[in-house]
Amino acid sequence: MTLAVRNLAKRYGATSVFANVSLDVAAGEFVAIVGESGVGKSTLLNCLAGLDHWDEGSVAIDGIDLAGLNDDERALLRRQRIGFVFQAFHVLPHLDVAQNVGLPLMLLKRPDDARVQAMLQAVGLQGLGSRLPQELSGGQLQRVAIARALVHRPAFLLAYEPTGNLDPGTAAKVMDVLFAQTREHGASLVLVTHSVVAAARADRVLHLTSEGIVQPTVAAASR
Repeated sequence: MTLAVRNLAKRYGATSVFANVSLDVAAGEFVAIVGESGVGKSTLLNCLAGLDHWDEGSVAIDGIDLAGLNDDERALLRRQRIGFVFQAFHVLPHLDVAQNVGLPLMLLKRPDDARVQAMLQAVGLQGLGSRLPQELSGGQLQRVAIARALVHRPAFLLAYEPTGNLDPGTAAKVMDVLFAQTREHGASLVLVTHSVVAAARADRVLHLTSEGIVQPTVAAASR
């Protein structure tokens, strides 16, 4: 899946969040977006997913202009083709691990326990499907979130600070899983992070400045 953003601007009243943001993500590419707190990284990510509205510019996924879709059409696009990994995990406490992971398939009316079990194994959580979220560690919860984001095989994955709540060792393991799974499925990945280590895994690193302009920075370290 390709992403094309042109001259995007977002304001809250008279306050500018960002402006003149342009970027492209190729199919299967891993792009990291870094920047200081308060420059609109999470808001930008929400715009890329069509979860938030913008004031100027355009966002196109595989040539489809999100501004031309109504709310139901955007929701369907997200459900079918986009996966999300959040810093706060956002697992449902009343569902067990397998049910949390299988939720995207249930919403698509395509339940597939075999795929859920295969994804749990892929992220190192085999045998834990019947546990409730409160019985897991932070690193395990983040792997649940990654499995849930990938179980329906989305072409586009958005991740916001997926290692922000984890110790360095666990964070490295989580990034290994995220990187391996997106590569295996050929998904495009946009990662918003403060972590230099996590960003170094990307094909490209972009910097969102206080003026809201996304600029190329250093090339990613060799993987």
